[in-house]
Amino acid sequence: MAKSWFISCLLFSLLVALLAVHSHCYGDKKVHVVYMGEKAKDGLSISSLHHTMLSTVLGSPGAAEESLVYSYSRSFNGFAAKLSDEEAASLAEMEGVVSVLPNRILKLHTTRSWDFMGFPSNVSLGAPEAQGDIIVALLDTGAWPEADSFSDQGFGPPPPKWKGTCAANFTCNNKLIGARFYNSDNSYAPTDIKSPRDTEGHGTHTASTAAGRVVSGASFYGLGVGVARGAVPEARIAVYKVCWAYGCALADILAGFDDAIADGVDVISVSLGSEFPLQYFEDPIAIGSFHAMKRGILTSNSAGNSGPLPFSVSNYAPWSLTVAASTIDRKFVADVQLGNGITLQGYSINSFALVGTSYSLIYGGDAPNVSAGATPIVSRYCFPGTLNENKVKGKIVVCDALFDGSNIMEVNGLGTIMSDLEYSTVFFDFSFSYPLPATLVSLEDAAKALAYIQSTENPIGTIIAGEAYRDVSAPRVVSFSSRGPNPINPDVLKPDLTAPGVDILAAWSPLAPPSIYEKDTRSVKYNIISGTSMSCPHASGAAAYVKSFRPTWSPAAVKSALMTTAYVMDPRKNEDAEFAYGAGHINPLKAVNPGLVYNASQQDYVDFLCKQGYNTTTLRLVTGDSSSCTGNATGKGWDLNYPSFALSVSDGQQVMGTFYRTVTNVGPGNSTYYVTVSAPSSIKVKVEPTVLAFSSTGENKSYRVTVTGGVISQVPIISGDITWKDGVHNVRSPLAVYTVLPGPSPYVGGIMSTKPRFFEGSSVYHKNGILGRD
Repeated sequence: MAKSWFISCLLFSLLVALLAVHSHCYGDKKVHVVYMGEKAKDGLSISSLHHTMLSTVLGSPGAAEESLVYSYSRSFNGFAAKLSDEEAASLAEMEGVVSVLPNRILKLHTTRSWDFMGFPSNVSLGAPEAQGDIIVALLDTGAWPEADSFSDQGFGPPPPKWKGTCAANFTCNNKLIGARFYNSDNSYAPTDIKSPRDTEGHGTHTASTAAGRVVSGASFYGLGVGVARGAVPEARIAVYKVCWAYGCALADILAGFDDAIADGVDVISVSLGSEFPLQYFEDPIAIGSFHAMKRGILTSNSAGNSGPLPFSVSNYAPWSLTVAASTIDRKFVADVQLGNGITLQGYSINSFALVGTSYSLIYGGDAPNVSAGATPIVSRYCFPGTLNENKVKGKIVVCDALFDGSNIMEVNGLGTIMSDLEYSTVFFDFSFSYPLPATLVSLEDAAKALAYIQSTENPIGTIIAGEAYRDVSAPRVVSFSSRGPNPINPDVLKPDLTAPGVDILAAWSPLAPPSIYEKDTRSVKYNIISGTSMSCPHASGAAAYVKSFRPTWSPAAVKSALMTTAYVMDPRKNEDAEFAYGAGHINPLKAVNPGLVYNASQQDYVDFLCKQGYNTTTLRLVTGDSSSCTGNATGKGWDLNYPSFALSVSDGQQVMGTFYRTVTNVGPGNSTYYVTVSAPSSIKVKVEPTVLAFSSTGENKSYRVTVTGGVISQVPIISGDITWKDGVHNVRSPLAVYTVLPGPSPYVGGIMSTKPRFFEGSSVYHKNGILGRD
């Protein structure tokens, strides 16, 4: 069976993860997070409380001092400490503890995109002073402060609400106003810098995508040349470096949230996530975003890069915004021209222009490294060590596996033409860049290249320099973007929407490799990469744009505006439909004036959590108030005032569900909305009332949706929508009906996932009614 580069990368990731897990050990102790919910309001010193708890378990104040890593006290209550499993279990039993979590390692989930979504730079972007009051926080790998995207030319001082700081060994300005870094393990790779300075490139890329300045002439070696900018170029940026070469530690993520919330930011952008489902208060991003929501801050999350596997979506808490990744109308290709005149279409961000028109071609299977024990059956894949350097030196090598290019460089090959059986179609909707001339072709075109090589004594060819062409099929949700249904609560549709995440040009750290080869020594200011990590900051920037016009709106209102005004996606291009794209593709201009919004408060989410099995004791710890669960302790999540509708039906059962929603008029005072319903004949959707008449701005109106139908079995998804119209606004909510097996999904917990499960670390300790993993 073919072994692709991605399998090699997975094996490498396993090794890195094992080393990371090992590096988090202190003898028999590991970093754990003790989460205690909301801050106490009685004036007690939170840090003193944490020391007292540790002293009780560890036996002395000195041991407590040595053990403590972080004391979370600015925005919520908790601490991180080095603990044995027994000590963690003892702390879990203490009064006031919600959960004790091992310090898991989470993974990062990357000009033209804003124009593509109807948001060009020449539209009215609102008052610069309003944008200047908006602060976008990035929990990521830091930033490169000297990047042109972070210039503060013409900027005044930060807004008075800013309470943050800049690390002593970092250069902030009036654009990039804050920078912090966290490393609970105190472990650094050789490439890491002990500061908020970005050496991975990822954080610089996401920050500039969300709120970077307007920079003309940006490109990646001449590819994608144009204007690079964020959604809100005048907004301020604060970076919280929680990710390093080994990944992003749970304790550091919570520390970043704790500071960002207290620092006074308006939007938090988090392009990272767990590789397996977690209950809400076992997930650092769900915990942090809950406390951010309570203080009026929307958290925008990446959906994950584990698609198209179902139930693979991450960051599914209903109080945050979950963003899938889709294509834009620009695609990068690098064609192959053979000596017989045939041209093969290749996919690559190829920054190399080969001098000349033809070079010798060789098939990897014709150049085995016999001295190393390789045979043609092995060398055809061009794995490291399997090629004969004497035969391939200075030639373009045709390989039957996708790799990062290092395999050809080590034997002094000139370039490579790759195909891969396992990934023959998956990766043609986005492209990689490589450290040498390289491109990826289809299996059929690879067969044509091999036939030509075998037909002549001196086969020749070339890889044409990369170029962009118009992709008329865009937008489509890309193959790697994680899919729903929601693995924890199937009656809350996730992802929420989609945004550009394919071949995105944005600022880059000059210390980071610009290609997928980690030892690529070239240095660039801008780079082109793909991922839900790239779609997330597009949504974060769009949320900041809405917030600059609507500063008093709640996180739920901003999220609703983005969802109900989204462009409708074509299900013929996305067979997973709403499980791929949620409500649709973001449309920032429309979101400023949505007409109606679905608002939700902390109490709405508390009611939702009550129905998921959380009890009053736990919720009061989390919320810090007198929240309680009354009535039915368990049930569906249909009553949450969400901008979408999801109805999961046990396989072989009848379709039946009732939803209650309340909309708030944010448009003209005297407005009348009429409902339209789109649904297939297999289900019946009834909305009561069918008309909503508002007499003032801010007025609320409620309605009920009843969905019925016959018995259904093995139905992946039935799609519909409910839209309220007043002649100006179209307030659209998707409706998804689908079957699930009774009981927990087999995908939950990674049972059917290809992702390694030992990232999870040791057991999760919890009490007070928190639900465990399935």
